[in-house]
Amino acid sequence: MGTTAQREPERAGGGRAWRIAGLAAVAGLAWAARDVPAQLGGRLVGARAERAARSPRFRDGTFHNPAGTSATMVADPGRNLVRELIFGKQKRRPGSAVPLLRPADPAPSDPARELNAIWYGHASTLVEIEGHRVLLDPVWSDRCSPSALVGPRRIHEPPVRLDELPPLDAVLISHDHYDHLDMATVRGLLDHQSAPFLVPLGVGAHLDRWGVPEERIVELDWSESHRVGGLTVTATAAQHFSGRGLRRDGTLWSSWVVAGAHRKVFYTGDSGYFDGYAAIGAEHGPFDLTLMQIGAYDRAWPNIHMFPEEAVAAHLDVRGQLLVPVHWGTFNLALHDWSEPVDRLWAEAKARDVRLAVPRPGERVVVDEPPAVDGWWQAIA
Repeated sequence: MGTTAQREPERAGGGRAWRIAGLAAVAGLAWAARDVPAQLGGRLVGARAERAARSPRFRDGTFHNPAGTSATMVADPGRNLVRELIFGKQKRRPGSAVPLLRPADPAPSDPARELNAIWYGHASTLVEIEGHRVLLDPVWSDRCSPSALVGPRRIHEPPVRLDELPPLDAVLISHDHYDHLDMATVRGLLDHQSAPFLVPLGVGAHLDRWGVPEERIVELDWSESHRVGGLTVTATAAQHFSGRGLRRDGTLWSSWVVAGAHRKVFYTGDSGYFDGYAAIGAEHGPFDLTLMQIGAYDRAWPNIHMFPEEAVAAHLDVRGQLLVPVHWGTFNLALHDWSEPVDRLWAEAKARDVRLAVPRPGERVVVDEPPAVDGWWQAIA
């Protein structure tokens, strides 16, 4: 053993090493969190705040669902969601890799009758309609979170890179949650596209902060429309909530109608099941294609996400022809099995004689000739 005089420099050196390591760790965390403030988005101020205040859905400083529907958790005595999240027996990820496809060039068709959809994963979907390209809720980041270190991580990669997308005519955002509005993706689209962003009231504040030019931001309240080339895009009702930081419901949420001269598409965004679907069907339907949210449901939050059986009911309410499910398979956001949403959807669609297509990520669905449902997800579940 060394003398006391020998050990003192060793302890001092060890202390310096620990301090250096600690500083390096703090610096690393600071570097990883450098984008978090920007990820939270902008505040509703100025002209945007004044316009929001005029909305029938805005009162007491926030937006509200119809008829005062609550978006809070439903109490379930005896159930511990945190314990279930950590120790639950559900299989929330597939057993093997999700098959990805790269969409081939579409077959020649009459541009006036064209209607295809390419699901890239979660809610991100490209609609090809009458010669126009409309991208819905694009999220290409590895996590749907304000942090690059924590938060739900992708189960599969995007089937194409962001810079491989074709020229877009519009980008639609349903609401400002991280799994639907992603800062890095928005900035990537700024670099590679010139299309406008159509968003619900207030969401333009986030885009402002991220550098989107004012002329590329179109904010809409429910029942308001905007023309994009030969398309009419209308914001329609949804039953959900919003928020990226501690403040909730400072921006609006919506579903979307995309209508051409001959073809129509309805996208739910995120929503619980409500009587607004029948009203949308009566005013805007019938629809050649519906893109229905089916995943991330739970009895603890029944008012803000649909169960698969409700998605089929909503499809029928809006008078849809072909149903394509979205909002499943890419991020683990709830306590059900990974494959449960689409299993339940398929069973309900068969029971109610609903036309269904369940594409692999990246697979183009030609609405007039959809691929047969083959249960591809069951082989990897």
